[in-house]
Amino acid sequence: MLRRACVLFWSCTPKYTPCNKAARSLPNSLLCILELQLLRGCMDNKLTVATILKPQGIRGEVKVKALCDSAEDLKGLKRVFIGGVEYGVLSVRAQGEVGYIALKGVFDRNAAELLRGKDIDALREDMPPLPEDRFYIADLTGCAVVTSSGEEIGEVVSVTPARTDIYTLQTPKGEVSFAAAEGVIEEVDIPNKKITVNKKRFKEVSV
Repeated sequence: MLRRACVLFWSCTPKYTPCNKAARSLPNSLLCILELQLLRGCMDNKLTVATILKPQGIRGEVKVKALCDSAEDLKGLKRVFIGGVEYGVLSVRAQGEVGYIALKGVFDRNAAELLRGKDIDALREDMPPLPEDRFYIADLTGCAVVTSSGEEIGEVVSVTPARTDIYTLQTPKGEVSFAAAEGVIEEVDIPNKKITVNKKRFKEVSV
């Protein structure tokens, strides 16, 4: 469900953020996270799942870029929010990360044109469940990063989706970035907002 590491679902953002799959490391596995950015904070109920690129055709359909592994992840949505306004979803067609969505109340190209460039939000409860060891990027933001011995390193301020995701931390000495390569991240504890890393591997990949 994630593209390279997540959106949402991905990473993911939250942008469901959607994402190129955000990769993180657990013992013997890559962490995929949804590129999803939350609308109003880390545990907000709304996730940004796509961005409207332009109108599609003359019947009000819009072309969107899914902020997740694939636009297929949007097919289960029955409602979305654009600019705080709720729209019913009539249909979703998917082609990779690009989707074509028909919305209730958007019946022609002129109405669709007014939505160009806007984000599409969805409620967390309306999204598919996350696979094991996958997280919303929005939920990773704000997590404390500590070593397995309890040494505090910093706080996650952003995650950049890539083949190997890049985590940026705010530390007492300024910003530090590290690649979530294999063996770096040992545990992600979202309820307690804590990410545990292997100190040796962290030093090898951080800049």
